[in-house]
Amino acid sequence: MSALFRNARQVALRLQARNSSDSAVMDYRAKIGAREVVGFGFNGQPNYMDRIDFPLPAVRWRPETPEIKELRQKEKGDWKNLTIAEKKALYRASFCQTLAEVEAPTGEWKSIVGWSLVVMSLPIWLYMFMKVFVYGPLPVTFSEENKKAQLERMIELQINPIEGVASKYPRPQ
Repeated sequence: MSALFRNARQVALRLQARNSSDSAVMDYRAKIGAREVVGFGFNGQPNYMDRIDFPLPAVRWRPETPEIKELRQKEKGDWKNLTIAEKKALYRASFCQTLAEVEAPTGEWKSIVGWSLVVMSLPIWLYMFMKVFVYGPLPVTFSEENKKAQLERMIELQINPIEGVASKYPRPQ
């Protein structure tokens, strides 16, 4: 009886594995549509990415059309018979951008620098808001004459006479 359950379990696991791989095939087919899979790809998945470090995507950029099929048949022959326009059409059917277009600057750095400056200015604005609306005026003890009077009082009372302020001034008699 246990052998029967073991065999049934093995059959179920095989069916599950087969169905999951079929669903994976259907999943990527839904994403790439009618485009041709031509390689392994960047991460083993059939997807298209323009990358400098991995210049060969797994799928072609455009789906097959009758014009492209005709050019692909012509491509199998001598390439000297292809015109420049046909070579470009074949290239654009396989790739979205040339490597020079991928490496071209996009100007994205401007927005990054701009937003960085905005974010860095927020604490300054917060400080200004706090200074104007939250903090009151400084106490009178921060004025110069009060600081001078406080220093004279510390010397007179001999506060910290060994290493402090009072040690730097002679003791008044």
